[in-house]
Amino acid sequence: MLGVVVPAHNEADLIDECILRIQQCAGNPRLQGEAVELVVVADACTDATALLAANAGALIVEINARNVGLARAMGADFLLDRGARWLAFTDADTLVSHDWLAEQLDLGADAVCGTVGVDDWTPHGEHADLLCWHFGETYTDSDHHRHIHGANLGVSAAAYRRAGGFKNLACSEEVALIAALEASGAQIAWSARPRVSTSARRIARAAGGFADALMEAVADRLRTGTCPAVLPTT
Repeated sequence: MLGVVVPAHNEADLIDECILRIQQCAGNPRLQGEAVELVVVADACTDATALLAANAGALIVEINARNVGLARAMGADFLLDRGARWLAFTDADTLVSHDWLAEQLDLGADAVCGTVGVDDWTPHGEHADLLCWHFGETYTDSDHHRHIHGANLGVSAAAYRRAGGFKNLACSEEVALIAALEASGAQIAWSARPRVSTSARRIARAAGGFADALMEAVADRLRTGTCPAVLPTT
């Protein structure tokens, strides 16, 4: 069985589409009918995230930690106990491609670090074009990149256990896991083949995560004036 973990804190507006894309991905013929189980770890949710996710067909683990590292770890442990041989991780504000899981498995590695794309920069208003340009200039969306995203990550059950799993970190839990995997001798594929599209929202669910990194990039570009006079439109 393949397992997918989605940590979520107050994601009622996005969770349905996230789950639908994962379910579509689970039906990819390249998986040859292997079962895929999806768990949404509803962490300190005060909205309908857990109810909506359950109604959409996800398994639910509820915690009250406000800690994404713990949420990913709880989801992983839940699926490992159910017999998962592979764990894939994404986020509630992220949409996976139809062959996301198949591409992770086809790489034949102990773990896979994928890249992310952003389809809509408009949440950043007047700075949307600047941020789109910055992302295109600084992000390596190709094989042999060195990006690590919890929104696009996969690991075999055996390698995950050897590395000790996710730590209870409020951010950068995926970076710590990859470091532990490397220290354990795991083979890691740094690939752009497993595709996901994530949001460019302005308000981070986890401090220090992707949303905060985007906001810091905008502030730095504006402060230093390091941007072209004319920007391409988003």
